[in-house]
Amino acid sequence: MKSGDAATIEMQETSAAAKGKAPLLQAPLPPPRLEGWRKGIAIFDFIIRICAIVAALAAAAAMGTSEETLPFFTQFFQFQASYDDLPTFEFFVIAMALVGGYLVLSLPFSIVTIVRPRAIGPRFLLLILDTVALTLATSAGAAAAAIVYLAHNGNPNTNWLAICQQFGDFCQKVSGAVVGSFIAVVLIMVLVVLSAMALRRI
Repeated sequence: MKSGDAATIEMQETSAAAKGKAPLLQAPLPPPRLEGWRKGIAIFDFIIRICAIVAALAAAAAMGTSEETLPFFTQFFQFQASYDDLPTFEFFVIAMALVGGYLVLSLPFSIVTIVRPRAIGPRFLLLILDTVALTLATSAGAAAAAIVYLAHNGNPNTNWLAICQQFGDFCQKVSGAVVGSFIAVVLIMVLVVLSAMALRRI
């Protein structure tokens, strides 16, 4: 080799240098997605929502059509019982109709949660609005239940007579409406729990 030529010396890379180029810590793997579990909750939410719609609208319809007229009457009086005779029953009809209407409008959002199980916005919106609907349905059902109890049993201390012995059909319909409202309340409670569980898993 001539002195003028440049000497080229190939050196192998040491293991220490190779280790220096390697990452010190391996990036953690993303947690497994529970898409099937979330989609199952969303589908169950949709089914329960439809059942709650049926219960709420059936309760409003049963109360709104409750009316009975006794077959005997006098020259000045006609014995009749109707839901609009009591403001509590009128509030019940309006409240349960609002709850049923909201549940119908909430169906598209429930479908969105089926298509996109990891979407937080629609699920959080449903959680808030379902809680409001639960409060409204519970207050309407409880108020109507108190009047139905008085209609069945009366109150001797205040001289409130039980009218269900005379207006049997009327009391049967309003009692069924109250039962339907509490079924809707239980179903909406299930919806709130499902939304909370889904948000916790996201």
